[in-house]
Amino acid sequence: MLGSLPSLASEEGPCSAMLSCDICGETVNSEPDMKAHLIVHMENEIICPFCKLSGINYNEICFHIETAHFEQNAPEKNFEKLAAVQYGNSDRKNTNLQSTAEVTSGIHSACASNFPKESSESLPKDRTVKHEAFYTENITESRKYQKSREKKSGLSEAQGSIYETTYSPPECPFCGKIEGCSQDMEIHVKTKHASLLESPLKDCHQPLYDCPMCGLVCTNYHILQEHVDLHLEESSFQQGMDRVQCSSDRELAHRLQQEEDRKRKSEESRQEREEFQKLQRQYGLDNSGGYKQQQLRHMELEVNRGRMHPSEFHSRKADMLESIAIGIDDGKTKTSGIIEALHRYYQNTATDVRCVWLSTVVDHFHSSFGDKGWGCGYRNFQMLLSSLLQSDVYGDCLKGMAVPCIPKIQSMIEDAWNEGFDPQGASQLNNKLQGTKAWIGACEIYTLLTSLRVKCRIIDFHKSTGPLGTHPRLFEWILNYYSSETEGTPKIVCTSKPPIYLQHQGHSRIVVGIEERKNRTLCLLVFDPGCPSREMQKLLKQDMEAGSLRQLRKSVGNLKHKQYQIVAVEGVLSPEEKVAAEVAEQL
Repeated sequence: MLGSLPSLASEEGPCSAMLSCDICGETVNSEPDMKAHLIVHMENEIICPFCKLSGINYNEICFHIETAHFEQNAPEKNFEKLAAVQYGNSDRKNTNLQSTAEVTSGIHSACASNFPKESSESLPKDRTVKHEAFYTENITESRKYQKSREKKSGLSEAQGSIYETTYSPPECPFCGKIEGCSQDMEIHVKTKHASLLESPLKDCHQPLYDCPMCGLVCTNYHILQEHVDLHLEESSFQQGMDRVQCSSDRELAHRLQQEEDRKRKSEESRQEREEFQKLQRQYGLDNSGGYKQQQLRHMELEVNRGRMHPSEFHSRKADMLESIAIGIDDGKTKTSGIIEALHRYYQNTATDVRCVWLSTVVDHFHSSFGDKGWGCGYRNFQMLLSSLLQSDVYGDCLKGMAVPCIPKIQSMIEDAWNEGFDPQGASQLNNKLQGTKAWIGACEIYTLLTSLRVKCRIIDFHKSTGPLGTHPRLFEWILNYYSSETEGTPKIVCTSKPPIYLQHQGHSRIVVGIEERKNRTLCLLVFDPGCPSREMQKLLKQDMEAGSLRQLRKSVGNLKHKQYQIVAVEGVLSPEEKVAAEVAEQL
């Protein structure tokens, strides 16, 4: 129940008694005057305090609140305040404002709790009877007044009843279920949502609970718990989705990283293969053939270019095959007599040289079509061996030998490997030299000489010992090597020392002497297999000029490679020393 309605009856007494309006307080003389006075109030616009429904009269708003907002029904005093607000006259504005604030406070309290404060059964019985009598009387008057208003305003019957256009079937505020009438809805709420209809504390100061996540105010702890659980479920679901997304992103990143690593490794592998193939080509290990194949290809190319006559091609091919067959160099790249020509030059012409030391007689061998680009080591061995063959000291160990051709030298090194010399070097070259263009260096020269019982040693100059990357100690060592013998005139010393094999990265040469100038600087005299015969033959002229020695002289400033190795011959090995050297190589 909403509370007491405005009363039309006064205290029992004579008709002359004054009647007071419970809405605005105005007094009238008779009951008909009071009814007319109430009609004035009814003409004012009435608004539902709960759903803002308007456009209906007082009795209809009472019926609306009674049926649609029964759960929000307040005690009788709240309805009296509501009536005082909606039916107050203009000359009592201050009172109306105060009443409006009170009604608003009451409505807010009812809406915040969502529970009825008092049921109609808790009211006194006489008050209920009085209200029902008054309600019946007023609803009748209201309907009569409504009919008169419809007649006066000329409303058409098509608009229908105000209840048909305004009201809809009641809907449960808790679960949304729709019932046919308010009584069924009340039964539904009391049976299905009884736990939510607990009455608040009697002093109207029940505790309020704030949601820690969204700030929603709840009057029941269990409702708050259910509400927070919904937040947690939503948060867990979102976290699960985030984990799924994160896992998917990690898998994608992992796949992308694997693909990038695969491409990088593939590219590195490709580059390594290319570098290895390049090194194989550079060092003659690409299985593209050896001396014989390269010699034939170059001669065919010369014929195609018109630089060689076909008859010459066949003649040189026959000579080459014969040389390979017997294992002896054909001598077509050899230049002899240079040491003797140098002796004459220093004796007659060289005025800026204080002293010069020359090795024993050496023949110069230069590269040919068959070994161009890779045969310097083989050609230097031919030069060194040509000097040893002309010395009686090495006649016993080199008895019956001649200067071998390059394929023969390759075969001799393989034989030394098979005897056990230099197993590491053999493995690096796959134990095979014949039929390849493989480079050889100081280790292979040492191995070959040792297998021939020629005593020698390797000296490393692995770092610079002078300014600007020079190697003055290398020059000093060579000077000491040759100057240990002082035979001959003070200016020219023809020693019995064989030439020295000189190796650096990518090339090798033969040192055939050293000169000391008047300013005490040193110059090496070297034979380069890259220098062709026509240039070397200029040194054989009787009137040789100083400029012709430019290709032989190498000063300290001309040798600036990072490292150098030399192979110096020191005599002959006995058979026992050869075996010991072989065992030492294997260790």
